[in-house]
Amino acid sequence: MEAPDFPPRRARVERATAETNVTVALTLDGAGRYDNRTGVGFLDHMLDLFAKHGGFDLEVRCEGDLHVDDHHTVEDVGITLGQAFAEALGDKAHVARYGHAYVPMDEALARAAVDLSGRFYLHFAAAFSRERVGDLSTEMVRHFFYAFAEQARCNLHVDLLHGENAHHQVEAVFKVVARALRLAVSRDAAHSRIPSTKGRL
Repeated sequence: MEAPDFPPRRARVERATAETNVTVALTLDGAGRYDNRTGVGFLDHMLDLFAKHGGFDLEVRCEGDLHVDDHHTVEDVGITLGQAFAEALGDKAHVARYGHAYVPMDEALARAAVDLSGRFYLHFAAAFSRERVGDLSTEMVRHFFYAFAEQARCNLHVDLLHGENAHHQVEAVFKVVARALRLAVSRDAAHSRIPSTKGRL
């Protein structure tokens, strides 16, 4: 049970390049509210359910060079979201640190495990059945989570165990990462203040 006197953890991060202009507003201790507009409709859908199933409040805005393709938009949203997580987590006092989950989406099943270690590592094993879902290139799903995990400075392991429908496959992946993160960022006064023998994460 989260202690009632823990302050809410929030961050607002802006990233502007010649390719994109991204703003992310994040509340980790939220109610699953969302308002995401990236110009890539299927990415918006994935961010919406990421917020809903993670229990995060999330607002993302992105203006990107979609006349080129979706690469820069998806990558830069992942980067900025990861930076927002890192900022909102602060010193990670009393966090669970670890989280894992399984999520089925009809015939698809995904597994994720996360460690808020302060060290970046990504294992991502997913063979999607199509190259695109709506306006999102499925090859960019791994790229999104690579950018996110690198900037959030976490270990993230994702496995798509099976599935046939690409929409279901991608949705299961976003949901399972959200569920694992929801556990990892949860706080309890009974947890060690910093859950590491190093004294920091």
